Amino acid sequence: QVQLVESGGGLVQAGGSLRLSCAASGRIFSSYAMGWFRQAPGKEREFVAAISRTGGATYYADSVKDRFTISRVNAKNTVYLSMNSLKPEDTAVYYCAAGSSAWSIRDGTVDSWGQGTQVTVSS
Repeated sequence: QVQLVESGGGLVQAGGSLRLSCAASGRIFSSYAMGWFRQAPGKEREFVAAISRTGGATYYADSVKDRFTISRVNAKNTVYLSMNSLKPEDTAVYYCAAGSSAWSIRDGTVDSWGQGTQVTVSS
């Protein structure tokens, strides 16, 4: 199993940028595909982005495509979500996730979750 801890959330104005980090521990980080989900008040948790074990493949929700970038540095056991051109509708709790493949994470199959970090985008 792997334990995940997110950081980097906060308050940002619309149009601004923010980078989230997720630090993993418990096993070899490169054994896991990684992803990000988010959950806004009154809404279901939704897929945001996923990255393969090597970082060679990435997937994005249509709502964040061309604005968000997922990346990883396996030597640091860390996955990142760089968010640009933020919109108020991006406001949510963002959760880091680990799974067997980027594709399975995209489909909602997750082995481990982080505790979440709040991102608030003001208008």
